This record gives sequence, C-alpha cells and structure tokens, in this order.
Amino acid sequence: MKKHNFSAGPCILPKEVLLKSSEAVMDLNGSGLSLIEISHRSKDFVDIMEKARSLALELLGLEGKGYKALFLQGGASTQFLMVALNLLEKRAGYLNTGTWSKKAIKEAKIFDDIYEVASSENANYNYIPKGYEIPTEYDYFHCTSNNTIYGTQIKQFPDCPIPMVCDMSSDIFSRQIDYSKFDLIYAGAQKNMGPAGTTLVIVKEDILGKVSRHIPSMMDYKVHINKSSMFNTPPVFAVYTSMLTLEWLKNLGGIAAIEEENEKKARLIYSEIDLNPLFKGFAAKEDRSFMNATFNLTNDNLKETFDDMCLEAGINGINGHRSVGGYRASMYNALPYESVQVLVEVMSELETKA
Repeated sequence: MKKHNFSAGPCILPKEVLLKSSEAVMDLNGSGLSLIEISHRSKDFVDIMEKARSLALELLGLEGKGYKALFLQGGASTQFLMVALNLLEKRAGYLNTGTWSKKAIKEAKIFDDIYEVASSENANYNYIPKGYEIPTEYDYFHCTSNNTIYGTQIKQFPDCPIPMVCDMSSDIFSRQIDYSKFDLIYAGAQKNMGPAGTTLVIVKEDILGKVSRHIPSMMDYKVHINKSSMFNTPPVFAVYTSMLTLEWLKNLGGIAAIEEENEKKARLIYSEIDLNPLFKGFAAKEDRSFMNATFNLTNDNLKETFDDMCLEAGINGINGHRSVGGYRASMYNALPYESVQVLVEVMSELETKA
C-alpha cells in the first residue's frame, strides 16, 4: 500500500533523491567507494559541499550579496546558542511564537539580557503577534518563521531596523520571500531539505566579529566560513542528500514553482477543515501555516474511527503534538498533492459516517 507521509520531521523526501542517495551509499559517482567511507577532504566530497552551499544561495536569491552558506551540525537547537555567542553583545529582541522560539530565548539568556518584543503564549501560540516595535539600539531581532507544533506562520516580516535573524527550519525553500531582509537564517535540514544531521546557516558576513567575548572555535561562524564548512568532519550523507534535494527543487522551477504547489495543498486541506463540521482548525486563519495544518475533532468520540480510517488509507504521521493535541498534517515540499487529496477524502468520508 502507498504511504502518505505527513510526518512533521524528519520530513518526506523526493523519491529520486532517496534513490540517488541510496545508490551513492553503495558507490559514489562510479568510484567504487561509498559516499560514507570516502575522505571529506577528497575532491568528490569537496565538490558536493561547494555545490550544496552554492545551490542554497542561488535558490534564495542571495548570490553575490555578501552572504555565506554553511552546513553545520547540532541542529537548530545549537543555533539558539550559536547565534547569541556570535551576535549578542548587550541586548537582543525576540518574538515568542512557540516552543522553539521559547527555547531560543532560554539559550540566549545565558549570555545577556533578552527582551520579548511580543508573545502569543497567552493563547497557546495559536496566532502570530503583530504591531510590535523593534528597539533600534538592540544587537539583533530574532523570529521563527513557521511553528510546526502550533501550525502558525509569519506571513509578513517586519522592516527591521537592526540585523534580523530567523529560524526557518520548517519552511525554508517553500515560499518566495525577500531573503535579503535577513542577516542570518538557520534551518535544520530534517524539516524540508534533507535527513537529520546537518543544519543550513546563511549568514551575512558583515554582521560578524562585533562581539567582545571569546568565541570557541566550533561555535564561531567566522571559523566555519574560513574553512568552507570543513572545520571538522561534516555529516557527509546529510549534506549530500540536501544537495540532491536542492537540485530537485531547482529542476522543478525553484521556489516560485514549489510555492504554487504548496499553496494548492494548503487551500485543499484548510477548505475541508472549514467546511467539515467534524473538524476545527487550531491556528488563527490569517496565520495558518502552509507547511503544518493543525486541527482537532469537534467530537472526540470519533477519534478511534478516524484513526482507523487514516491507517487503512495509508496515512502516516498526522498525530498532533502533545501541546496541542488533535492532528497535524505536515505538507513539506516533497509531499505530493495526491496525498493531501487522500487525507481530505478520509475527512469527508468521516462526515458521512458520523
């Protein structure tokens, strides 16, 4: 039976990417050696790393604009700390829109004073705050573009008077944004780009080197830039698979093309949520995520029936996070429209049975 993978992460990947990466594990480029046993200093892997970094900048429209792309380790959770180490001198402003932004705030507070410019915690993070002011004297402003747990997404980013940092782990490469508005972007690969094990960091070089503290080498962006993401042994499989995914996206027509598909998927499922009396969306309508649709049953007595119907249809990974409950359909770039159609058909069928 065909499986429809709505898992929030690690994410669904294109079939051709899975095939090529699995072939490379056995034999990379006809070399007779596995991708995961060659030297990361070999020409084969250096070329892979450089291509992955170049594709990231190209797809985001940041080539030749003073940015560097890095593939690092430790996930977005390490970036919570690394951002503060490299950029925080006196004070920074954070937008608190969910679990991950709250964790970023916690890590940054280790070093200095952190100011929450706004928060939606009062409503269990079901909306994105608006109309807040960003103090011009702060070192940087940090936000999270998409909140996987709560199903909210920033639709309009502020015109930021100070360097803007964004955690884009769950929606990077999914929609057209003026990415040059950001001075630093980071994203764990496992949400929309590749397997767990690597984290993409896009950083504008001229914001670095301005803090007075000593930064440990492994945590210093400048060190990783100078070593072309090769300061230590990189996660070769995760980088290679991410490179293949970026190639796949480019061949589709880039971010503009995938955004169109993502909008279609989102329209389809949210239409069913709004029209079907057995379901209710969790996130405020104006802030609904195109990547993660969160919803609940209006009658919990139907849960077992709905779960069984989803299982029978091959639907996987739609249980909601414990913070919200209910269901969460993650619709990352590689999820086909057909999978959303199957889920919507099951939701519609439940209404006829109730």
